[in-house]
Amino acid sequence: MSIALAPADLVLALFQPDIPQNCGTMLRMCACLGVTAAIVEPAGFPASDRHLRRAGLDYLDAVTIARHPSFALFEAWRRGERRRLVLLTTAGAVPYTALAFRPGDVLMVGRESAGAPAEVHAAADIRVTVPMRPAMRSLNVAVAAAMVVGEALRQLGAGAPGAIRAS
Repeated sequence: MSIALAPADLVLALFQPDIPQNCGTMLRMCACLGVTAAIVEPAGFPASDRHLRRAGLDYLDAVTIARHPSFALFEAWRRGERRRLVLLTTAGAVPYTALAFRPGDVLMVGRESAGAPAEVHAAADIRVTVPMRPAMRSLNVAVAAAMVVGEALRQLGAGAPGAIRAS
């Protein structure tokens, strides 16, 4: 049985991404799951980068991408929209599975090379982490984003339009 589920109105925000393959993978995920993407610039590569295009394949035309020239402009947009900023970080105190996600949440990942700077941490309404074994430093940013976006969509009972849900 095919059921069109209500969108969760989630946004996955990429703070100054610097690895085009990861960016392309996350944009592809957004296209497949019906999640809006936001890129907070500057990115560490041009939007025409072949690695970005290869990772995103032909899915990049199916995702809504909002580009913000700076974090300050992104913040002005977010605050104007009254959206909660959920920062995914290894420095987070709350496991992502313990957070009650809300429609309209903005889930932000930091740069692959440096994470998110202090100003982003300070602006976040909540900082979540993916619990890992103590000896491990971090997950790939695209993997962490997929885990958290998946949990948010599960909690919100949302999914891609036309998704099939077992009764």
